[in-house]
Amino acid sequence: MKRPHLKNPLAKLKTNLPLKKLDWYIMKKFLGTYLFSIALILAIAVVFDFNEKQDKFMSHNAPWEAIIFDYYLNFVPYFANLFSPLFVFISVIFFTSKLAENSEIIAMFSTGMSFKRMLRPYMLSAAIIAVATFFLGAFVIPKGSVTRINFEDKYYKQRKMNTARNIQLEVDTGVIAYIDRFENYSNTGYRFSLDKFNGKQLVSHLTARSITYDTASVHRWTVKDYTIREMEGMKEHISKGARLDTTLFMEPADFLIMKNQQEMLTSPQLSEYIDRQRQRGFANIKEFEIEYHKRIATSFASFILTLIGVSLSSRKSKGGMGLHLGIGLALSFSYILFQTVTSTFAVNGNMPPIVAVWIPNILYSFIAFYLYRKAPK
Repeated sequence: MKRPHLKNPLAKLKTNLPLKKLDWYIMKKFLGTYLFSIALILAIAVVFDFNEKQDKFMSHNAPWEAIIFDYYLNFVPYFANLFSPLFVFISVIFFTSKLAENSEIIAMFSTGMSFKRMLRPYMLSAAIIAVATFFLGAFVIPKGSVTRINFEDKYYKQRKMNTARNIQLEVDTGVIAYIDRFENYSNTGYRFSLDKFNGKQLVSHLTARSITYDTASVHRWTVKDYTIREMEGMKEHISKGARLDTTLFMEPADFLIMKNQQEMLTSPQLSEYIDRQRQRGFANIKEFEIEYHKRIATSFASFILTLIGVSLSSRKSKGGMGLHLGIGLALSFSYILFQTVTSTFAVNGNMPPIVAVWIPNILYSFIAFYLYRKAPK
């Protein structure tokens, strides 16, 4: 009687080992080329940036310590993260084309390895880059951007707004504040009004010549030359005064928005800011929403562009590495350009920010899938 064939429980485990020497080899090549290309391009970018801005730095007497540690120490990670998709694409194209030219990919396939299996170390490397990109963009770089943008505001080009006009926001449930003009240097707003509603019915209307923010206390304001009209049914009570101290849940930072201020907030802070401003009825938050969703979309782009890069460059061609690099650069720059164009549509048009940010990823996912199907098997 034949003994039943018993499968070795370790056989499947051995074939599904997480990483082999070949995987480590590809990951080392991928991540090493990625870091090298970042270092090379950023070195060039720093030289050109300093050459462009040195006159302004010198004319504003910027100290060298601030230039190096406050500006360029935060400049480097910001731009590295900003162009991370480009670096990923170039890295994959560069070293995969070299593997194909040296017939190393043919050797891999000759051992029975599938194209899908070969993608494993690439995708693991892309995952490492995606996690690092998201963590840096969501938590680390915004804190450095505060120092960098404040340095630029002081020594290069003023970014902070000194005035704001036609400010209207909800400071509490059913309480709408309006300021015709606000001046930052004096923390004073002019032609102020405050309306309180009970449902849809107006119950109180305050008007004042000016309102001043007390920097010593949070949400503390002083109203000057005010008139209050209180409505109760058919009756109306009017009171006037020269000065009134009050608490309003708004600050000058809510409407004096600095250019690129969204880059200075971590992702949890961005989410909180967007929710708060949306509840207040503040309309100028699209750039903040775009920044919030872009940090997530850019991280996922690492997988898409890696798949495109491997599918393009894994086949040995007569054009060699130059052809692959040319196609890769064209696709990567078109991705960045397309991302910028759709973001502009969201800011200036009616396109939802989340849709605008994810459109490039969706489109290039189809391109990646098509190239993957056409790649050598």
